[in-house]
Amino acid sequence: MPARVTILDDYQSVALSSADWSGVAERYEIDVVTSHLEGDELIERLASSEIVVAMRERTAFPASVLDRLPALKLLVTTGMANASIDVAAARARGIVVSGTTGSGREVAELTMGLLVALARNVVAEDRSMHEGGWQHTIGTRLEGKTLGLVGLGKQGQWVAELALAFRMHVVAWSPHLTPSRAAEFGVQAVSKQELFETSDFVSVHVPLTESSRGLIGADDLALMKGTAYLVNTSRGPIVDAEALVMALMVDTLAGAALDVFDVEPLPAADPLRSLSNVILLPHIGYVVHDVYRDFYGQSVEDILAFESGAPIRELSA
Repeated sequence: MPARVTILDDYQSVALSSADWSGVAERYEIDVVTSHLEGDELIERLASSEIVVAMRERTAFPASVLDRLPALKLLVTTGMANASIDVAAARARGIVVSGTTGSGREVAELTMGLLVALARNVVAEDRSMHEGGWQHTIGTRLEGKTLGLVGLGKQGQWVAELALAFRMHVVAWSPHLTPSRAAEFGVQAVSKQELFETSDFVSVHVPLTESSRGLIGADDLALMKGTAYLVNTSRGPIVDAEALVMALMVDTLAGAALDVFDVEPLPAADPLRSLSNVILLPHIGYVVHDVYRDFYGQSVEDILAFESGAPIRELSA
């Protein structure tokens, strides 16, 4: 039997068409999984896989999972960081973990698109038009409004650049952000309280870590204007989901746009699905052809490099 490469979470069946896998196919049987697997079902599917390609953080690989995969030799993740993989545990078990380059400005572009969609009631007006209606909402312009960025890393900087082009006033907060650093990007550093009190739109751009989990809670949402909106294209658990649902239900804030969730795919019975003042997207911030070509093309490179005995783009623990 040939050795097996398993590609996980290829929801749209695009992995094989996004790159040239012929070099891998000469050496391995390729198994593509188009649904999300967990628990015993995941272990059973990967039991004979020497190489696994994971899409972002869709599937977790803690030590407890790695212990049940004795055949695994190479774990490839798209991106050069993955909070769902215990890299140290993998190394201790002799498993190489390699990555690919990350995504680019497409997440920032989507963030601005969501700001426009919220400000101009795009979803509601589109639905009305399809149902035979005509204009029935009144929007607001972005120019002159305040955008509050929670986090001013790479993605936050790109969003700031686009927002400034819209002539918005941009403020930012993160635990270690200094006024001088914010000023480099045309942004004003403010306190966390001031950001939530004064922003017309709040957009989340910090990575998910133990310290950022639940970073935005009920007290922060309560500070927001009744006309303000929250946008999260980073990671779901950064915002307290229960507090956000309650704030949306009682109109503490005008609405939200979410591309990320605590549990993905979002369960069918999740209360967010029943709210009319929230735009829900299925974690598509990085899902563009350009990124998939890089992700899967470099996954092939990682596999072939490992096969030649010279692994590349190894993740640090």
